[in-house]
Amino acid sequence: MASETLHEDPATLGPEVIDRHRAIVSLMEELEAVDWYDQRAKATANAELRSILEHNRDEEKEHAAMALEWLRRNDPKMDEHLRTFLFKDGPITRIEATMIKGGGGEGGGAEAEASSDGSLGIGSLRKKSTR
Repeated sequence: MASETLHEDPATLGPEVIDRHRAIVSLMEELEAVDWYDQRAKATANAELRSILEHNRDEEKEHAAMALEWLRRNDPKMDEHLRTFLFKDGPITRIEATMIKGGGGEGGGAEAEASSDGSLGIGSLRKKSTR
């Protein structure tokens, strides 16, 4: 996989970028393992093997969550986006639409509310009557 190697000279990147790269690659590997175990668990007809594979899959989810939390703590922009989108109710794309309506994603619009009529504030697409 090409993303396992650095794309630039390590001497120019610095330790922070290299460590974030390590965490990102680790997160990718953990998520890939989740997918593999999930497929294998679904495919087997053996209940005992399925139970083991599901256990292993869930361990990989724990590892992925730990890597993601490390990234959040070490990348301010990642922290901002995770705080904006995670653990929210309703349509995910509505969160972004609310941010745009509220003035952008630099934190100020992330907590803005949609219109009280439930619209995203983009107006009607219907032609207004000229009567």
